[in-house]
Amino acid sequence: MDSILIIDQKDGLGPEFSKLVSMMDYARATTIEEVKDLTVEELDFLYDEDANSIGMLLAHFAAVEKVYQIVTFENRDDLTDEEVARLNPALDLGRPAQEIKGYPIDYYLTELAEVRAATVEKFKTLPDEWLFEQTPFWWDLPANNYFKWFHVFEDELNHRGQIRLIKKMTKKEKN
Repeated sequence: MDSILIIDQKDGLGPEFSKLVSMMDYARATTIEEVKDLTVEELDFLYDEDANSIGMLLAHFAAVEKVYQIVTFENRDDLTDEEVARLNPALDLGRPAQEIKGYPIDYYLTELAEVRAATVEKFKTLPDEWLFEQTPFWWDLPANNYFKWFHVFEDELNHRGQIRLIKKMTKKEKN
């Protein structure tokens, strides 16, 4: 944690991957700080029948990262039906994902750590130039792997705002 605010060289990674992983590490550390002490009740809290819970969002972070491992490491545009089935309902969220409940925070943190470790291990095998490889992406626009992996932690940051709102709602619910 002493160097979490430093974007710098990471062991085993090229300069560009080091920058990316530094940013990913900061995003993850701040997410963990936000959720590390939550109870199962707080992780499962739904403020209405269409809501996402904090646990659902944490599972979503892991599912999104797994998708981008497939999309970028395997250079594929689409997931197989089996992959979609394995990653949902966490990937899509909403009502179907409300079945994601009853897990303690360690369950989610372990899943997040395992997925991230796999990502970083793969990054260590790739040259920095890989980050700049372009393929058609959303709306058939060109995107490079750097952007795709930026989106992984950008999605987490966006949903972390949602987590903060849900935490406030759980406190109101308790009072």
